[in-house]
Amino acid sequence: MANRWGLPDLGFGIGLRTVHFPHILAERPVMDWFEILSENFMDTGGRPAYVLDQVVERYPVVMHGVSMSVGSTDPVNFEYLKKLKQLARRTKARWISDHLCWTGVSGLNTHDLLPMPYTDESLRHVAGRVKIIADYLERPVFLENPSTYLEFSESTWNEWDFLAELTERTGCGILLDVNNVYVSSFNHGFDPFDYVDRIPVDRVVQIHLAGHTNKGTHILDTHSDHVVDDVWQLYRRVYQRMGGIATLLEWDEAIPSFDTVHAEALKAGNYRTAPEQEARDGRAIHAA
Repeated sequence: MANRWGLPDLGFGIGLRTVHFPHILAERPVMDWFEILSENFMDTGGRPAYVLDQVVERYPVVMHGVSMSVGSTDPVNFEYLKKLKQLARRTKARWISDHLCWTGVSGLNTHDLLPMPYTDESLRHVAGRVKIIADYLERPVFLENPSTYLEFSESTWNEWDFLAELTERTGCGILLDVNNVYVSSFNHGFDPFDYVDRIPVDRVVQIHLAGHTNKGTHILDTHSDHVVDDVWQLYRRVYQRMGGIATLLEWDEAIPSFDTVHAEALKAGNYRTAPEQEARDGRAIHAA
């Protein structure tokens, strides 16, 4: 099912990480696309910039940031947005995304994705900032649902309805992190399938998948392992609702070889099964 911007399903991608630079340059692997962490390339020259330019020549690239801080009460950081816009031109970025969160206050960056209260007031506040940011960037903004470890007692919205309403008020889109949905559902006790079923289909342009660390009482979003089966099943549900959407495998801690990460990303193809195909497969298995 097409998103409202007509942006393509790029296939299956991984994040561009320094440990894989030698392999990418030497092997030029067959790869659908790469996602770059915007802040890693904003003020960087030398080898990282050279590698980025080589990647841009051969592969589609999208940009994903961690410092837009749409939920902050600080003024919008136009110096940051200027660098973001310049990087988008350099990389011919298919789109730019960040997170529904705040990252600091009073000019200080915590370098963490901090949770927000979901209230009418915060919705108006974030919507106003998203419109300003999109106008400056001259392109739509796509926001990712964060993984969270606490909730605010004053929240009057659940996260999925808050995010859906934000898209209606601003015209922004969604980067749906399926792993984050699962992590937060475990930590807060909601149904992850209800979450993805309530997300507006035509607003999602990208999906994230990742591994996490289950501590028993809570889950940490560590991006340090293979995707667990429960997350794969949630991804299958998303595909059944939304069709093919550009899907990225995140692996940011204890990063294995390029081929291992890429193979994990390609597993997503096994879960792109429509309900009618599942029924046919089930009948075939039963007949056998």
